[in-house]
Amino acid sequence: MGAFKEPHGGKLIDLYLFEREAEQEKARLADYPSWDLTPRQICDLELLLCGAFSPLEGFMGRDDYERVVEEMRLSSGILWPIPITLDVSRDFAETIEAGQRIALRDPEGVPLAVLEVSDRFTPDRRREALSVYGTESPHHPGVRYLLETAGPVCLGGRLLGLEPPVHYDFKHLRDTPQELRGRFRKLGWRRVVAFQTRNPMHRAHYELTFRAAREVEANLLLHPVVGMTKPGDVDHFTRVRCYEKILRHYPEQTTLLSLLPLAMRMAGPREALLHGIVRRNYGCTHLIVGRDHAGPGNDANGDPFYGPYDAQELFAAHQEELGISMVPFRNVVYVQDRAQYVPEDEVRPGETALSLSGTEFRRRLAEGLEIPDWFSFPEIIEELQRTYPPRYRQGFTVFFTGLSGSGKSTIANALMVKLMEIGTRPVTLLDGDLVRKHLSSELGFSREHRDLNILRIGYVASEITKHRGIAICAPIAPYAETRRRVREMIEPLGGFVEVHVATPLEICERRDRKGLYAKARAGVIKNFTGISDPYEAPENPEVRIDTTQLTPDLAAHRILVKLEAMGFIR
Repeated sequence: MGAFKEPHGGKLIDLYLFEREAEQEKARLADYPSWDLTPRQICDLELLLCGAFSPLEGFMGRDDYERVVEEMRLSSGILWPIPITLDVSRDFAETIEAGQRIALRDPEGVPLAVLEVSDRFTPDRRREALSVYGTESPHHPGVRYLLETAGPVCLGGRLLGLEPPVHYDFKHLRDTPQELRGRFRKLGWRRVVAFQTRNPMHRAHYELTFRAAREVEANLLLHPVVGMTKPGDVDHFTRVRCYEKILRHYPEQTTLLSLLPLAMRMAGPREALLHGIVRRNYGCTHLIVGRDHAGPGNDANGDPFYGPYDAQELFAAHQEELGISMVPFRNVVYVQDRAQYVPEDEVRPGETALSLSGTEFRRRLAEGLEIPDWFSFPEIIEELQRTYPPRYRQGFTVFFTGLSGSGKSTIANALMVKLMEIGTRPVTLLDGDLVRKHLSSELGFSREHRDLNILRIGYVASEITKHRGIAICAPIAPYAETRRRVREMIEPLGGFVEVHVATPLEICERRDRKGLYAKARAGVIKNFTGISDPYEAPENPEVRIDTTQLTPDLAAHRILVKLEAMGFIR
């Protein structure tokens, strides 16, 4: 393993073994237990191995974890804002002891590193959520990951890198810290200001980055995140194509584009510090810190999780220790009278200042409306329109949920016929009983198996939606959490319309031709939804239908009207 001297007095850690050592370690892998890394863990591992997370030498043990959560310090006292841990299942953790080595593999089974386990501990996730994110709200994506997705046990220890994760995309734009520092040296760049982004860049971003670089007399590094970002964000393939196009508008030899495989936590102020440490390790001297930097938006009440300047204030308080200077984001607006962008606080009285929110931009994109030239460069708009066409050209899923006998399948069949009559897209019906027969025949009716069945339906529907078809799903889908996971699987790819067929239980029982309800009440059928197992009714479905008041034909027509109002058909 090597070390690269960094300009701030510390060491840039490189955790990769030399080739001969790596081959020797690979020969011993058959003797080690293996853990298949999640996408987030692969991002963390890559940044640990290449030194972007220096001075960390592996996944955090208990002492580092506890102090980072409470004080934003490693056990050594060095500033570090967010835990970087390897979370695993309880069953796997129980087979591992301190002193063991485990192989860390990608989803294809390729060994990327070996972890020398020093710690096994169970973190208090709610305490971590409150300390790191400032909230326990599951509406915060970072908190939801902690409480609902992360494994319950953490393994800490030193890493021995075998090989980097494989990336087949944009290889010419992927640099390690050592490689990027080398490029800076070769170009003679002594002062570099980094721009952190997870969104496509438009004219306002171009103006503010250009001004920031000029203000601090530095060259500019566009350093977008292409690891994990906020659910629903524009996919990184589209974003990188947009970054490459906007790069052409900067003066020659002043600006570089490089991709950062970071798994964002959306932790606001604390994450701003992490972004500063990472960019320092990549050789940057300045970082643009925006308003609500790395914030996830609003909570369930519509209030922002973080104040607009919380991240800038925390960064400023630790700037000297971070070893990288902050360039505060200055909001710029388009002044129609001058036909140019200027900082918001420099707009003169009587001048007309124009701006377009991200929400309004996405609405115009979704509805195929005109996007003004002053907002973005034409080639950026064209790229986004190509990837995200208007809703009437997107795929979508209509997801029915309701009790057995509520009328879901009947309405779903009627809707399928009406959509086929319109004929703008191929239509696929994923009926609950048919999916059970052809896709999930080995599953029972435990909660675990029901969830798995619904997630399989969701996966198939997501593929249909991604390829701009129409998926109609008609399972019972009794659990709210599982339906939410299906929605999150599909919405980034197209439309998702939840239809609650809210026919009362007594009507469903009266219609029961197969006698299932009677058998359930007699105890013959166990875990029957509505009788011996709960049905969690949707709180805010796009459509709610009671078939005691509507015929299947009228119910299907109501859904068509909703689809038309949402812009998916016309």
